[in-house]
Amino acid sequence: MTAALAAMLAGGTVRGQMARQDSLMREQADAFLRAMPAGLQCRQASAVAKAMAGDCSDLEAVRSSRDRFPEISPEVRVRDLSSDLRLYEPAGADGRRLPLLIYFHGGGWTFGSINSCGRFCDAMAATGGMKVLAVNYRLAPEYPYPYGYLDCVASVKYAFSHARELGIDTCQVSLGGDSSGGNLAIATALDSACTGKIVSLVLFYPVTKAFADHSPSWKAFGKGYGLDATLMERFNQAYAPRIPSGIPQIDVGLLPACELERLPRTLFVAAGRDILRDQGEEFCQRLAAGKILRAEFPEAVHLFITVPGQEAAFRMSVDMASRFLVEGESCD
Repeated sequence: MTAALAAMLAGGTVRGQMARQDSLMREQADAFLRAMPAGLQCRQASAVAKAMAGDCSDLEAVRSSRDRFPEISPEVRVRDLSSDLRLYEPAGADGRRLPLLIYFHGGGWTFGSINSCGRFCDAMAATGGMKVLAVNYRLAPEYPYPYGYLDCVASVKYAFSHARELGIDTCQVSLGGDSSGGNLAIATALDSACTGKIVSLVLFYPVTKAFADHSPSWKAFGKGYGLDATLMERFNQAYAPRIPSGIPQIDVGLLPACELERLPRTLFVAAGRDILRDQGEEFCQRLAAGKILRAEFPEAVHLFITVPGQEAAFRMSVDMASRFLVEGESCD
């Protein structure tokens, strides 16, 4: 572990080094929010509700609008291993076993794909230090919990069983995800089939409680900040069998501290103007300070990983995540 990263981990929260970025992030986030089509999240919430009632036509339209093949950097090579697994790797990686980041996209467990998270996966592979495996998991409400979760666990098993052909170092396999994908990453890391195999987590504004927590951030940013409370509640209802679920793989923030201690070293990146901010901060406070690095972008809003428009937050996330992941050491 580098001295710089060790110092950040010891501090628990990264703020000082990002202070100069706050004004730019505020400007970009506000422009991003102004550019969002009026009523978009209301329509998305309605589409999820209709799908839960048996009519998936509107939700399929939402899914299609976000399912566009990403632009690939010249430094990156892409291999579709199946319809549900895509490997992003540095173009010059032939013959080298590299660390692997297995990435689960966001989208409230109801939309999103290996395409919607493609810009981030491409950017991480373009650093040259790792390969990235993007995962399509089954979506709610057609496939509520546990289907998506089981698909994520299966992707980890696939990576380890195909390590040689993928050219990865099995001692440096990490999980990552944004929003609902971050929730899945936490749950997957704690699965008995994965415990001890995952060296680190990279989480972006993950869901840790799949219910309305009525925290100050939930109340302050419940409308007009990238993720509306009404939409989040529809997501929760589509994925969970009941609210609150009472299922530890869904409401990961309610797990006992002794269970959370089984998580590997974790980078947790939060948006300051986000309904999920407070539940995420509470989650981080329950982990040992030396194990988790929490970075908050105070002026950013939800979605900066998967939806273009908040370039400063996106680029800083790529930089922080890539530096965090390369701290692992091979066991060979």
